[in-house]
Formats: sequence, C-alpha cells, structure tokens
Amino acid sequence: MSSGTHEKWKPITFPNDPEATHQIQEWMAEEGYSLFGVEHDFRGADLSGGDFTKAWFTQAVLVNVRLTGAIFYRADLQSADLTGADLTGADLVRANLDGAALRSARLDSADMTKASLQGVDASGASFRGTRIMGASLFGVDMRGADLTNAVLFQNTFKITVDEATVVQGLTGTAFGPITAFEGGFSRELAGSELEAWIAARGGQVQVIPPSSMPK
Repeated sequence: MSSGTHEKWKPITFPNDPEATHQIQEWMAEEGYSLFGVEHDFRGADLSGGDFTKAWFTQAVLVNVRLTGAIFYRADLQSADLTGADLTGADLVRANLDGAALRSARLDSADMTKASLQGVDASGASFRGTRIMGASLFGVDMRGADLTNAVLFQNTFKITVDEATVVQGLTGTAFGPITAFEGGFSRELAGSELEAWIAARGGQVQVIPPSSMPK
C-alpha cells in the first residue's frame, strides 16, 4: 500500500471486537505498513472501500462483514472465514484465499485475476460477473454457487458443482476437470464433455487440454 492513503479512509462501522477495532485504528494512524489482522475477529464491521493491499487476514473471522469495493491486492486471506461476506466489486487480484471459507459470500463483479483458491468452500457463493482470470481454483466446492456472466481465462478449474450451480452466461477458457454431483451420483467432466455440460446450461467455455497448462 502506498504511504499516506489508508489514514484518509474510515470504516463505516468498526468491528464488534475491541482488539480488531484497535488494530484498524492503529493501522490508520500509521503510514507505511500493511494491516495485520491475523486471527482477529472483524464481525460487525463495514470496511467497504478500504485499501488492504498486502494486508494479513490469515485465519481472520470476516463472517458477514461488508467489504464492497475493498482492495485486497496481494492480501493474505488464507484460511479466513468469509462466510456471508459482501465482496461485491472487490479487488482480489493475486490474493491468497487458500483454505478460506466463502460459503454464501457475494463476490459479484469482483476481480479475482491470478488469485489463488485451493481447498476453498465456496458453496452457495455468488460470482455474478466476476473476473476469474489466470486464477487457480483447485479443490473448490462450488455446489449451489452462481457463476452467471462470470469470465474465465486459462484458470485451473478443478471444482465441484451440482444441479444448483448456475453457469448461465459463463464464458472464457479453463483447464478441467470438474466433478458434478447430479441425481445422487458424481462424475468427472473434462474436455468436450465439460464444454457440452456448460453449454447445456447457458454458458460457453473452451476447455483447454491439460498438456497446455503453464508450468
């Protein structure tokens, strides 16, 4: 984060937890360092519009926290609990979300270019119009997720979906395979079969052969 920017921003609502509030206030008062929110509980906060570039939210509790338009460029959100969080329009470029919980979170129109999501529970999350480009989605649970009009570009896309997962208007390119749960059974879909599965549900994605994956 550039020096002298975050002190001009103020949370709409501070966290309920006094320690988390103190951490934000201390960060706002000082220049030249990133917010250290490791293992802090930010519930009750509205941090919309905050610039948390390179911030540390490892194992932080951000359940139902409002983070619309916030910047998390290169931020570490590993194993953070973002269940029900509102990240509409957020900048998550190159963010580390490995092991995070995104259950029922809203990431509509967010930019997740080159973000890392490995072992993430994003069941019931909304990714409407989200840019998921050059990102790594490996072992991501997207059952019940909404990917309407999301854009993919050469993503590792090893996700789990089900009959409730919406891919209407999903476009771009991705590496498979995915695991689909339907009618009480699961099956792995890759290549042309995966393209057909998405097309039948209103999307248009080109599945790139694994041999083309970048080293």
